[in-house]
Amino acid sequence: MIENLQNVDIFKAQVLAVLGSIVFFVFILFQIRSKRIKEEYSLLWLFFSVIFIVFSIWRDGLTLFSTMIGVAYPPAALFLLLIMAELVILIQFSVLISRLSERNKVLVQEHALLKLELEKLKKEVEDLKK
Repeated sequence: MIENLQNVDIFKAQVLAVLGSIVFFVFILFQIRSKRIKEEYSLLWLFFSVIFIVFSIWRDGLTLFSTMIGVAYPPAALFLLLIMAELVILIQFSVLISRLSERNKVLVQEHALLKLELEKLKKEVEDLKK
């Protein structure tokens, strides 16, 4: 079993990681270009995809990063980074949803007030016609 692990070609895994990271980066750019994601919401996606490209190409950088944060196994540091990226993006979306929810509430209230005012004006116009 250990002999099989020693025969693993790290270069293949690194090439796959680089290609996957670049495909992800291009995918995000395509989503922005086709207006599926607004630029301001895509900045974190682009930032973290560039970080994954860098760490995929520069394996010693991943080792350095994992040593700095006290993680013994560099791929585990990459997964930690991935989880942190997702948390930051989820927090950004939570803030956005909260803001949109508040705006929606205000719009509904304004709509109700305008509707009430319109009904009053219609009633006044009908009363004036009589």
